[in-house]
Amino acid sequence: MKPYDIALIQMAPRASKDESLRAAAGFVREAAGRGAALVCLPELFATAYFCQTEEHAFFDLAEPADGQTVTALAKIAGETRTTVIIPFFERRAPGLYHNSLAVAGPDAGVLGLYRKMHIPDDPGYYEKFYFAPGDTGFMSFNTAVGPVGTLICWDQWFPEAARITALSGAELITYPTAIGWHPAEKAEHGEVQREAWRLAQRAHALANHVFVAAVNRVGFETAPGGAAGIEFWGSSFVAGPMGEILAEASTDKEEILLCRIDPKQVETTRQHWPFLRDRRIDAYAPVTRRFVDGEK
Repeated sequence: MKPYDIALIQMAPRASKDESLRAAAGFVREAAGRGAALVCLPELFATAYFCQTEEHAFFDLAEPADGQTVTALAKIAGETRTTVIIPFFERRAPGLYHNSLAVAGPDAGVLGLYRKMHIPDDPGYYEKFYFAPGDTGFMSFNTAVGPVGTLICWDQWFPEAARITALSGAELITYPTAIGWHPAEKAEHGEVQREAWRLAQRAHALANHVFVAAVNRVGFETAPGGAAGIEFWGSSFVAGPMGEILAEASTDKEEILLCRIDPKQVETTRQHWPFLRDRRIDAYAPVTRRFVDGEK
């Protein structure tokens, strides 16, 4: 495959879903006008990050895979002749919801869905209340620019997810994300937390010799019910097959981060650092156990 440009849309949600979709469409069009062939939006970009609290009313934000969000952005993918990664809150059936994304191609068709596999349950990130774990498995999509893997936010901490996605053929792994600082923790822990986030994903790029693209929300969002809120730290970035940072966005501004991807680098890097060749697949059975504590 030839080199191509990826665009990460670092943005904050608007006051309504309609406004967010209009803003996202504008960003995609601008990115395409600047040469991007693949465009990725942040996790749950069309609404505020409602998982800061547990509230049944927020289930009304969910929509089917052929609903408003995917339909609108797939249409823009067709208009701009780009591939667009579209995160959304999926209503699969009554009472069954997922944190999902769709991949739409230049012909405005949807290539498929990925449902977030790892679901967090932490202060301000009460996602288990809303989302069932994904059942799509880890995969890559054969897009117009080549094989692209898609994981979502909390998935980014798990090396198994990145490894299997790479083994499925992905040369680029994207991570739509919603992560930030709790105000009371930022001064003491903020930089360590952000650097851990960057480091984990750069390590996935290096260990698998793939490109990694993490696209985050930005801005402060106050939670309903008087909670302290989250300052989403932006910092969207692209790492190369040796874990090197190729491009990085600000911590506090909406922006389109463009980066050139050369798929040949994956092949060349793996030739010189043959990690996949030297894997001991005969010795990895214990990784499927919860903990290796002597029990068979």
